[in-house]
Amino acid sequence: MNITIKRAAKALLWFLLLLLLAALLSFFWLRHEFARVQSAGMQSEYWRNVPVQSLEPGLTAPRPCHQTPHTRAFFGALHVHTGASYDASAFGITVSVDDAYRFARGTTLPLRLRADPEGFGAPVQTISTPLDFMAVTDHAESLGEARLCYTPGSRPYGTLVCRLYRGDVRLPVAADTQPIMRLATLAIFGKDRSARVCGKDGSLCRERAADTWQDNQRSTERWHDRSEECDFTTLHAYEYTLAEASSNLHRNVIFRSAVVPQAPLGSKDAQTPEALWQWLKQTCIDGNPQCDVLAIPHNGNWSSGRMWYPYSNRDLSDRTRRQQAELRAELEPLAEIMQTKGDSECRNGIDSVLGPADEFCDFEKLRAASEPIEDCEESFGSGGMMLSGCTSRYNFVRYALAAGLRERRELGVNPFAMGIIAATDTHNGMPAADSESQYMGSHGMDRNVLSRLQGTKEVPGGIGKGSPVRYGPGGVAGIYARENSRDALFDAMRRRETFGTSGPRIEPRFFAGWELDQVDCQSPDFVEQAGRLGVPMGAALYSHDDSADPLGPVFLASATRDPRDGAGLLQRIQVIKSWVDSAGATHQAVHDIAGDPNNGAGVDPETCALSGSGFNQLCATWRDPDFDAALSAVYYARVLENPSCRWSRHACIRLPEAGRAPSCGDPDLPWQIQERAWTSPIWYYAD
Repeated sequence: MNITIKRAAKALLWFLLLLLLAALLSFFWLRHEFARVQSAGMQSEYWRNVPVQSLEPGLTAPRPCHQTPHTRAFFGALHVHTGASYDASAFGITVSVDDAYRFARGTTLPLRLRADPEGFGAPVQTISTPLDFMAVTDHAESLGEARLCYTPGSRPYGTLVCRLYRGDVRLPVAADTQPIMRLATLAIFGKDRSARVCGKDGSLCRERAADTWQDNQRSTERWHDRSEECDFTTLHAYEYTLAEASSNLHRNVIFRSAVVPQAPLGSKDAQTPEALWQWLKQTCIDGNPQCDVLAIPHNGNWSSGRMWYPYSNRDLSDRTRRQQAELRAELEPLAEIMQTKGDSECRNGIDSVLGPADEFCDFEKLRAASEPIEDCEESFGSGGMMLSGCTSRYNFVRYALAAGLRERRELGVNPFAMGIIAATDTHNGMPAADSESQYMGSHGMDRNVLSRLQGTKEVPGGIGKGSPVRYGPGGVAGIYARENSRDALFDAMRRRETFGTSGPRIEPRFFAGWELDQVDCQSPDFVEQAGRLGVPMGAALYSHDDSADPLGPVFLASATRDPRDGAGLLQRIQVIKSWVDSAGATHQAVHDIAGDPNNGAGVDPETCALSGSGFNQLCATWRDPDFDAALSAVYYARVLENPSCRWSRHACIRLPEAGRAPSCGDPDLPWQIQERAWTSPIWYYAD
C-alpha cells in the first residue's frame, strides 16, 4: 500500500513538474512571440530623410477646370478606410483603395468579408449620388504589419501574431467577438511594434507601410479626373491614429497635391499631435514648395477633453504655448463635427457651459443623452474611447471654438479657429452617408442587421468600446469653391469655407458684415451681394473695422434642401453663438432665425412616413440682440430638416416583431432624428 502511495505521489510530482515546465516554456514562448520593439521616433534618420515628391511625375497635368462665377457647393468624403487599414482587415474587409473610389463614383459594390464562403451572396451597396471629391485615409499605424501578415511567404507570415490577426488561430470566444480579438492582436502593441513581425528595429514594418502608402498614391492618381470637366477630385491622405489613456486624438492628414512625403508618419513615431505637425511643416510645407498639408481632428467626443485642451492650461512656458498654438493654427484649420461614431458638436449637462440647454445637442450621442456625466472642468480625463470617465466641454467643437477666443486673449493666437466638416469614418471602404434607411454598418462585422442593432461591445485591453446601435451612417463634407480642383478645394479648406451635413445634400450659406441689411434674400443674386458686402463662413470681423456698427454685424444665413427624391424638407435655420466672459466662463445661446419650429411636421414610427409642411429654401438676415462690442464671440449656422426616422427604426420595422433586437424597444435610444447641416463659424473679435 505504501509503495503504491509513493508511486502515485512520485507520478503526481512529475506531472506537476512537467506542468510547471510547460507553463514556463509557454510563458517564454509567448513572451518571444509578443516581444516589442520601441520606435526610434520622428527624429530618427529614417524620418529625417523621407523623400517628398510625386510618385508618378510623368502623368499628364490636369486641364484647367470650368469655373463658376461664384463659389458653389461640392460634396465629398475625407475619412474613408479600406482593407489596408489594420482594423478594417481585422473585421474581414477586402475592399481596396480602387474599390472605394469606384464606389464613390456610383458603382454598386458587394460588401464581402474575407471569411465568406464561395458563392455567398454578399449584400450590395450603392451611393445614391456620386461624390465630387474623396480621400482614402487608411491608418498609418500597423499599415506595414497588416500587409506583411496577409502576404504569404513574408518573413513574419507564420508568426503567432500574424496567425491570430488573420484568424488562423481562433481564441475561445463567441464568433461575433473574433474580429475584435483579431483587432486587439495588433492594437495591444500600442505605440510599440511587434519585434516578431517588424524585426528587431521595426524597419520591416516601416518599409512595408511605405509600399502600401505608395500603392494608395497610385490609386489616388488613377481616379483623379484630369479632364476639364473635373467631375471627381481625389486627394492624397492618411490617418494619424493616436490614443492617450484610452482617449482619442486621431487626425486625418490631407495633402494639396501629389507631391507628398513617401512614408506616412503615424503615432508610433510621432507620439504627440505637436510632433506630427512639426514633422509635416518641416518635411512638407517648408521642405518642398510643391507640398502643402493640413490635418483634421476627429471624434472629439471620444477624447476625454484632450482634443481641444487649451494651451493656456498646460504646464509649459509662455513661449512654448504660443509656438504650439501657432503651429496648430497653421496645420489644423478644420474639425470633423460628425461621423459614424456620433456627434461632436455639443452636449447638454456639462456644468461648466452656461446658458439654456440646447435640445438639438442630444443628436447621435454614443453615451446616452440621459446619462449623468461628470464634468472634467479645467482638467482632462481618461477612458473616452471606453465611454467612461468624465466628459469635458473640450470634447466638443462648439466649446472648443469658445476656448479659442480665450486662447487668443491669453496667447495672442487662436489655435481653435476651425472650420467645420463632417465625414463617415467608414471601415467598409464605402462612404454611404446619404441614406438612413439603407445603412449597412461601418465596420464589416455589423453587416448583419442584428449585429448593427447590438448594444455595447468592448475591445479587450482598454483599446475601445462602442455600441453598434448608437453608430450611424456619419456625414458628408461640403466645400465652397469655384471649381472642383485640388488647388481650389484645398484653398477653400484653408480659408474654412466649408460645411458639414449629417448625410443630406443640404447647401447652407453663412455671411456676416456691417451692411448686410441691404441684401435682399429674395434676390437671385443675394450670394453675390452678400460676398461683396460681407465675409463668408470661415472669416472674421473686427471691432476696429471702419464701418463697424455699435449694434453689431448683420448675419445672413440661407439653406437649400437636398433636391434628391425622398429627402426631407427644411424646418428652420438657427444661429449658434458661443463666447467666454471676462471671468473665463463658457456661454452658449441658440437663436431661430428662419423657418417654423412649429410647422407640425412629424414622422410615423410604424411606417416612417413623413407628414407636415416644410421649406425648399430658407434665407434670413439677423442681428444679435445681445451684442456687446467689447466682447469677442463666435457664430455659426445650423440648418434642421423636419423629423425623420433614424436608421435603427427603419431596421427594426423591417424585422418581424418577434425577431427584433432588444434595442428596438430601448426608450433611451432615439427612434427619430432631425438631419442637419452646420456651417463653418464667423468670428467677431473685439480687439
